[in-house]
Amino acid sequence: MFKLRQSVFNWYKTIARKSTSAPMTSELQELERQAAAIPFAHAKLGPFFQDKPELHNQFTGDTILRSYLRRHIPSQHLPAIESDLERFGGRVATDLYDLHLQCDKELPQLEQFDAWGRRVDRLITSPAWKAMHDVSAEEGLIAIAYERKYGEWSRLYQMAKVYLFCPSAGLYSCPLAMTDGAAKIIESVKGQHPWLMERAYSRLTSRSPSEFWTSGQWMTERRGGSDVARGTETLAVSQDDGSYTLHGYKWFSSATDADMTFTLARCIDQSGNIVQGTQGLSLFYLELRDENGALNNIQPQRLKNKLGTRQVPTAELLLDGTRAAKVSAEGRGVASIAGMLTLTRLHNSMAAAGGMRRIVNLARDYSTRRHAFGNPIKNYPLHVQTLARLEVEARAATLLTLEVSRLLGRDDVGIATDEETQLMRLLTPLTKLYTGKQAMSVTSEGLECFGGQGYIEDTGLPGMLRDAQVLSIWEGTTNILSLDVLRAISKSGGSALKVYHEDIQTRLATAKDKEALKSAVERVNEALGNTVGFAGKHSELLELAARDFAYSLSKTFMGALLVEHAAADGATDMDVYAAQRWCEANLCPVITALKAGAYTGRAVDANFRMVFDGYPHPSRL
Repeated sequence: MFKLRQSVFNWYKTIARKSTSAPMTSELQELERQAAAIPFAHAKLGPFFQDKPELHNQFTGDTILRSYLRRHIPSQHLPAIESDLERFGGRVATDLYDLHLQCDKELPQLEQFDAWGRRVDRLITSPAWKAMHDVSAEEGLIAIAYERKYGEWSRLYQMAKVYLFCPSAGLYSCPLAMTDGAAKIIESVKGQHPWLMERAYSRLTSRSPSEFWTSGQWMTERRGGSDVARGTETLAVSQDDGSYTLHGYKWFSSATDADMTFTLARCIDQSGNIVQGTQGLSLFYLELRDENGALNNIQPQRLKNKLGTRQVPTAELLLDGTRAAKVSAEGRGVASIAGMLTLTRLHNSMAAAGGMRRIVNLARDYSTRRHAFGNPIKNYPLHVQTLARLEVEARAATLLTLEVSRLLGRDDVGIATDEETQLMRLLTPLTKLYTGKQAMSVTSEGLECFGGQGYIEDTGLPGMLRDAQVLSIWEGTTNILSLDVLRAISKSGGSALKVYHEDIQTRLATAKDKEALKSAVERVNEALGNTVGFAGKHSELLELAARDFAYSLSKTFMGALLVEHAAADGATDMDVYAAQRWCEANLCPVITALKAGAYTGRAVDANFRMVFDGYPHPSRL
């Protein structure tokens, strides 16, 4: 072979010296024939290409989703719901996934001025993004929950569909989250503002693409963060007709192409006085454009250049006399958005759980196609072990998000018990904070399953990791939500933690006769006692330990859900195996950290000194 290649090299040198019109000898013809057989001669690409992973029906292949719905949804509703989800499960794997990839490639742009200097403030979005608007309406991704066709199960049905949609939504799931939250707010104030039902609610919950509205959520200002009490500077000036004009700067406004939004502002009286803090904040409703399509005295300053979620047009906005209506009692703005936060946090959790399921499904399919060292990588136990660990994470997240959805469905129709309401209040921030961190870890590990291809933009895989990063940030970072968990417990006088304890005990009781689950039940019981016990014995440490405490509450509850699911009628040996694997892990990191001395005064001081070691101004205030 070396001699052949050397001959070919010499042949090329000979040809280079001769005129192109010289006749080709039989010897040269034979050399060319032999060269053609060499894979990369004449710049051939060669016969090998990697097979890309394929998506299959995302509902029929999701055993944990299907079995949970069958456990809970009554038989008279189940066939219709399953039929729709099965159809939709095929769609999110085909035409919607193609639209999703198109949204990734055709990012929004802001055209502020025309060629002659006239301000136009035109937001340009992808045709695929616009198509997602129509799909969302037609599929009833908001409407299902508010039509209440299936009573308390309507919310669970809707969220199951959102869970399937999120990984193929091209991030249109973001405006849908805020649209859902806006509909919830309007439903809660309809007695005081019946006009909002006809003006906005009917559009937010419509199945008609031509009528369907989406909503934004403009809470963050230049000071940023979750501290809206100190960060909100926007002022509201009352008008003679009862409306208000808003004057301020919104630093982070997601879904800038929405039709309407809710926002916070401070009312200013005739003397120019305002009330600072939370007590000065009121909630306002505004529409972005008038009937002629002109912006409502809103000037987009720029689109945010984000790490991920680039498909969503997020902008900085100047409100310069924006017409709005006050929909909360004065000073009750923060309290009025509680329902919206519940919905947006749940949507965030659904995006996390759905994203985990998607990356695991893709990695699983790829393992059957990718060959290494003579075998498909599915034949290597080490690789399958990695996939199995990711699968357990995805299953636990799915059960947790579906359970919160079920509780919210009962609350929607007014039949939730006080205990269920308290449990949902506690679980909502727990679910959001824990699944957000899970999604980052699972997606990162999932990308590694594709080797170098997981790092190549053209595959569409790296965007999954970038987009997952927002899930631990949006609607409250992990630390902020951990403190919110403490508030939920404190405001209930501790009864929320008591309800949590009793709920887990009830779930574990379903597995008392299951020998295969005995060890898992014992581990969850131990973690439950230790976690709740920590709150009682070390209440003075709760703020410092809030993050580990929240993780312990989350992991323990997820363990109880997996055990309960594995003990139910119709459960499979894989349901049992998943529960066993989850419960083998450390379910109570707050106790592990306590034993390691992480919450002592010495540790607090050492943490500060180490973090600021070498920093020019290390003194503590």
